[in-house]
Amino acid sequence: MGSNLMSSLGALGGNFTGWVIPVLFTLTIIVFFHEFGHFLVARWCGIKALVFSIGFGPELVGFYDRRGTRWKVSAIPLGGYVKFFGDENEASVPDAATLAAMTEEERKQSFPGQAVGARAAVVAAGPVTNFILAIILFAGVFLAYGKTTAIPRIAGVEPNSPAAAAGFKVGDVIVSIDGAKIDNFADVQRIVSFSPGVTLTIVVDRGGVPYTLKATPVEKDKRGMLGITRSNEPGDVRTEAVAPLEALRLGADRTWLVVTSTMTYLRDVVVGRQSADQIGGPIKIAQISVEAAKLGFGPLLELTALLSVSIGLLNLFPIPLLDGGHLLFYAIEWVRGRPLSERAQEVSFRIGLAIVLMLMIFATFNDLRPLIMGS
Repeated sequence: MGSNLMSSLGALGGNFTGWVIPVLFTLTIIVFFHEFGHFLVARWCGIKALVFSIGFGPELVGFYDRRGTRWKVSAIPLGGYVKFFGDENEASVPDAATLAAMTEEERKQSFPGQAVGARAAVVAAGPVTNFILAIILFAGVFLAYGKTTAIPRIAGVEPNSPAAAAGFKVGDVIVSIDGAKIDNFADVQRIVSFSPGVTLTIVVDRGGVPYTLKATPVEKDKRGMLGITRSNEPGDVRTEAVAPLEALRLGADRTWLVVTSTMTYLRDVVVGRQSADQIGGPIKIAQISVEAAKLGFGPLLELTALLSVSIGLLNLFPIPLLDGGHLLFYAIEWVRGRPLSERAQEVSFRIGLAIVLMLMIFATFNDLRPLIMGS
């Protein structure tokens, strides 16, 4: 793989406590709340939980609560699960033989013995909890650090850039892009970043007079670039304190922005407008967590919120083995009036496992490729 890859991995491993703490902090919070969402709704539905695990593999430490649930931390901290009464395994595959041998009282406490609506609610609770966690974390950052707004005033225009060709001038204030009102320079960056090769209609305020310009961002490092820089003058960048309810609203807005931006990126990957090499795996998560931790607790919380949204969204994809796959099966069961056959479910879960493994391999390859190519 070359000296560059080995030195990079060596640097990561050499400062073990420097990266393991932020990585475990980030993953543990996300996994715990995701699984706790499943667990809590299951308890409300009267379903017995046998195991609540953070991580997979051999148990490191654990205890039983008063209802008989085994709470434990396992050796491989790359996920987690809740195993319910009546499940054949951690993926909540139903055990038909065990279910048939249950008494009526036992069926009421089992997961597969519940009505399809209750099972769907338990499964959906995990991703929903991820979104709620993200809203709370983003809101907490806004409460602690305030809301920073940069007026979309242009301080510089790069020569021979799309912005220069379109006629942008220093001092222009961007008012709207394709009809969407712009209040913050960050909105400009987000829209332009996801629009390489797309002609944008941009209205600017130039000395109190509106001008309409047409600009097509060029692709650079797989993102759209216009060639403008923002003003950092004291009057153009301000930080304002926000009240708790406003912080929650801003947290919900930021969460929704992450969802829409992610879906836009995935759509662009499918149509060939964006490269899939931005999809990262555990190594990239570790690297970004370390960098966020260096910047402070606030950026680390923002990263945790961002990853929580991403994991919640990923789990809603209709891939067997993920929560979205279970929800798809329950929708089919609701329409048919009966579940799919055990054979159909078994084959589907195997396909889902293969898809998930391929995604993990692809993401890990993306993590390692810059190090390999740079060697």
